[in-house]
Amino acid sequence: MRSAFPGDDPRPPGRELAVEIHGLVKRYGPKTAVDGLDLSVATGTLTAVLGPNGAGKTTTIETCEGYRRPDAGTVRVLGLDPVADSAALRPRIGVMLQSGGVYPGARAEEMLRHTASLHAHPVDVDALIDRLGLGSCGRTAYRRLSGGQQQRLALAMAVVGRPELVFLDEPTAGLDPQARRATWDLVRELRADGVTVVLTTHHMDEAEQLADDVAIVDGGKVIAQGSPEELCRGGAENTLRFSGRPGLDLDSLLKALPADSAAAELTSGTYRVTGKVDPQLLATVTVWCAQNGVMPDRIAVERHTLEDVFLELTGKELRA
Repeated sequence: MRSAFPGDDPRPPGRELAVEIHGLVKRYGPKTAVDGLDLSVATGTLTAVLGPNGAGKTTTIETCEGYRRPDAGTVRVLGLDPVADSAALRPRIGVMLQSGGVYPGARAEEMLRHTASLHAHPVDVDALIDRLGLGSCGRTAYRRLSGGQQQRLALAMAVVGRPELVFLDEPTAGLDPQARRATWDLVRELRADGVTVVLTTHHMDEAEQLADDVAIVDGGKVIAQGSPEELCRGGAENTLRFSGRPGLDLDSLLKALPADSAAAELTSGTYRVTGKVDPQLLATVTVWCAQNGVMPDRIAVERHTLEDVFLELTGKELRA
């Protein structure tokens, strides 16, 4: 895989903590946005922070970046206090804000080169411009860029200084499929180079594709954390669904299945089998269908997705 930082040897990922948050509390007047949140991010990994609107994830990330001061609790980023040690921390991290952070009248390339000049060993600006497709808009003022172009410029500004740790807030919001894939590739290469990445996203497939670790935040707390595979396994049985004629004898099917299985007719002619769905159970169902003259119109094994888990944990109601 081509390095995101040409000319550098990949930095081997360690497993010490790049971000440590304990008991974080942040209030805005009477509203508690973050309520005793605990979160850890291992060095060299990519952690996706998910949560409904108003869950507290953006406030948490902005506190890690030093833009907000905690009301209680401790936050350490690369071992430093983001507020008290901001001068030492800022050269070591990259920040991509969801919006803002760029002078509206500044030209795209001008802003990127200025950001690069603030760092001792920046990435090759021309290569980064080419990589993110910014060449055609280099002389365009920021306020005249499309939303996708603004996103790509913000990403470029976040990584141009070769950060040890980068915070990306909704990095693919508003991007077309090609730009989204290019962003994914760059993020993967950052991680491969040993850069720790913390991103917030509303795209569940993005978290599943990219993240080593996922933290789900709601009500100002982390309510679940683990790899995408661990979260999708946790408490969620796999499901086998098949279609056939209505009114099948499910008692007969259950006798053929393992003792911890269940079967139900969801709608007329649509059936669900739950339990330990493995090749043996699939074979048992198909043999039972053959023995009982059932020709399944459709048979499929379904597993919980990260979106399923997210909705189970945070609810399906709309948030303001």
